[in-house]
Amino acid sequence: MNSTSDILIVGAGLAGAQVAVSLRQGGYEGTVGIIGDEPHAPYDRPPLSKGYLRGEVGRPDLALKSDDFFGDTGVELVTGRTVTEINPADRMVTDDNGERFGYGQLVWAAGGSPRRLSIPGAELDGVLSLRSLTDADRIREAAGSARSAAIIGGGHIGLELAAAFRHWNVPVTVIEAQDRLLARVTCPIVSDYYHSLHRNAGVDVRLAAGVDELVGEDGRVCGAVLSDGSLLTADLVIVGIGLVPNIQPLARIGASCSNGVDVDSDGRTSIAGIFAVGDCANREHPYAGGSRVRLESVPNATEQAKIVANAILGQPQASPAPPWFWSHQYDTKLQTVGLLAGHDEAVVRGDIGSGKFSVVYLRNGVVIALDCINNVRDFARGKLLVQEGVRTTADAVRESADLKFILDSVGAA
Repeated sequence: MNSTSDILIVGAGLAGAQVAVSLRQGGYEGTVGIIGDEPHAPYDRPPLSKGYLRGEVGRPDLALKSDDFFGDTGVELVTGRTVTEINPADRMVTDDNGERFGYGQLVWAAGGSPRRLSIPGAELDGVLSLRSLTDADRIREAAGSARSAAIIGGGHIGLELAAAFRHWNVPVTVIEAQDRLLARVTCPIVSDYYHSLHRNAGVDVRLAAGVDELVGEDGRVCGAVLSDGSLLTADLVIVGIGLVPNIQPLARIGASCSNGVDVDSDGRTSIAGIFAVGDCANREHPYAGGSRVRLESVPNATEQAKIVANAILGQPQASPAPPWFWSHQYDTKLQTVGLLAGHDEAVVRGDIGSGKFSVVYLRNGVVIALDCINNVRDFARGKLLVQEGVRTTADAVRESADLKFILDSVGAA
């Protein structure tokens, strides 16, 4: 890489790669460099816990861009390096090899790292987490000989992994500290549905349960001591308890940080010449009532990257789209749009027992979010409902054969 790039991007995940792509698509002709801490070119991360683990998606299918993209577009890529220091006065960064790189403007897209357990035995062999392609390979290899597995954390990643283990016919236990699965991201109705889904697939779900210690033999994990004193046998333990934003170099130079690095509506941090995007960025979100949120999702990373590229290019920003997320577990597809925090009604559409239904979240009569289970039509309509901030009633939501009726009614009014 050149010693100095007009735009230097730290982080070679989706957000970082999308910034580079959007800059070139927008006609940016300056030099662009990317520094990534993994030994791979940018790749698609969501399939790691789904199709890739199950062997349905191969490594070549994960690539975000062809091998020729970076060379053809003049984007210089350095892999296997971690940026450890930023000098904003000189506009320089230093990596873990001591090499220095200059920048005109810096885009911090370093993502996050899996949160670690702070209990005895956490460093035993066979205790793994899932964030990277290397992590996924380790889990897939370990699953081949595992007699039983324990997953600590009942969020989306933990449950997707549980589904993968059942695909391999490996007995698996999910240990969740809250009193329901997916407690941080959905309502009890959807939590109960997923509890039943996994229980029917043979997953042992332990709720309101903690892990006090991991125990091992000859340096390898063989079980977990739960908070009630019971011993759970497992020769493979996956920790899925959240993500820690990789923002330490920014924090050390005084950037404003609160659950990630704080950015404005254009992705600018409080340090001149430095932007931040993706899983590590905490922004005031219009769909959260202006409150700060840090979102970990592909659509959010893509949107933020385009916002930063537009800010660098001096182009007007488009109206923000509602945030959305998805999860595949077994044959069930969950699609979520909007942010449900602060809802005062959760209205069910459809028959839960059929495995195809939606939950529409209202706040003061306004549609703010939907969870759609195997219901693509409601998801498509729901995006518009959330984007328009449509006001409606629980009865209208429940009784409308098609959510488009609500949209049309609003338009007619």
